[in-house]
Amino acid sequence: MPFQYLIIHCTATPAGRWVSPEDVKRWHTAPNPYGNGWKQVGYSDLILLDGSRHQFVKHNNDLTIDPFEITNGVAGINAISRHLCYVGGLDKTLKPEDTRTLQQIETMLAIIHEVLAYAPNIKIAGHNQFANKACPSFSVPNWLRKVGIAERNIEEKLYSGI
Repeated sequence: MPFQYLIIHCTATPAGRWVSPEDVKRWHTAPNPYGNGWKQVGYSDLILLDGSRHQFVKHNNDLTIDPFEITNGVAGINAISRHLCYVGGLDKTLKPEDTRTLQQIETMLAIIHEVLAYAPNIKIAGHNQFANKACPSFSVPNWLRKVGIAERNIEEKLYSGI
């Protein structure tokens, strides 16, 4: 399927709490009641607190989402999307908050620019623009504008009960 969206997510964990790639994989793929019981993890990439990047699914950096690249990030658009997640997204009282560290922001921008280099027409959005969720706990369109991403790459769609 054609690559159309890069969707940004958060792990919905408190600021500063270490979450490993193994934790996320278990949350997504372990059978109920220990996880979601999915066959595949929900994200292509995870950005850890220190800014390091973990690739759950290797992608071949082209304009097609191959079957092996499909992850379970947003129901209904997974076959045309890659999903990028940062660890965090909640404040100490468990309310949604942009908790990205400077290192996470730098890595997120690097991944966005990497993707735009081979897929210059994709749209970038937050999970909350496709589902009734707070994730990723910040306005992706507003942030993208602040960091100089071209308007053609900013998805304006807002959740309306798809």
